[in-house]
Parts: sequence; structure tokens; C-alpha cells
Amino acid sequence: MMSKINFPTLWQKWIMKCVTTTSASVLVNIGPVDEFKFQRELHQGDLISPILYLLVVKGINVLMNSAMEVGLFTSYSFGCSYNISVSHLQLTNDNLLLGDKNWTNVRSLKVNFNKIM
Repeated sequence: MMSKINFPTLWQKWIMKCVTTTSASVLVNIGPVDEFKFQRELHQGDLISPILYLLVVKGINVLMNSAMEVGLFTSYSFGCSYNISVSHLQLTNDNLLLGDKNWTNVRSLKVNFNKIM
């Protein structure tokens, strides 16, 4: 996801190191002590979780906008005098995808989301 939205390579490496590293060491007095293993992996309460979530949300936003621009996805429209079009809503950890009821939209979502996962 980070490479698809042109995130700098160095930052990608740092974030992946934070997510995949399972041991750490602390400095005590003069130098580091022996490494110790973490008892659990990354979860919702970790400090880096909001950053990772924002990266995924940004990716979904870019994906939906580009799918609409090239005509692969038709958003839901409503309103009489002002035609309002909505393709997706994002709030905290919820994503709602809105579109016309047709198989083209379903196939488009399936193909495009499989590309980024």
C-alpha cells in the first residue's frame, strides 16, 4: 500500500521494521541490556496503529477516486436540484462504499481491492 501511494522507501522500511520486529533492547546506565522478545504483536492500542490506519484509508480513497475517474465504478447519486454523488464514507475504523446497484460496480471493487491486498 505504501509503495502504491508513493510513500518514501526509507519510511516504508522504518514502518515495516516497527511492525515486524519482535525484540527490543533498552539502555541501562552505561549501555544496552540483552535483547528481550515481545509477548504480543502489533494491535489496535499500539502507538503506530493510527498511522498505519491512515495509510490504508488514503489508499482506499485513491482507489475509489481513480476507479470513478476511469469509469470502472459508478457512485450513488441523489438530490433533485443539486446532483450529489457519493462513492465512499470513512469514519474512524468504518468504511462505507456506496454505488449504483449493478454487477459492474461489484466486479470493479473485487478486482481493485484484490490488487492492493
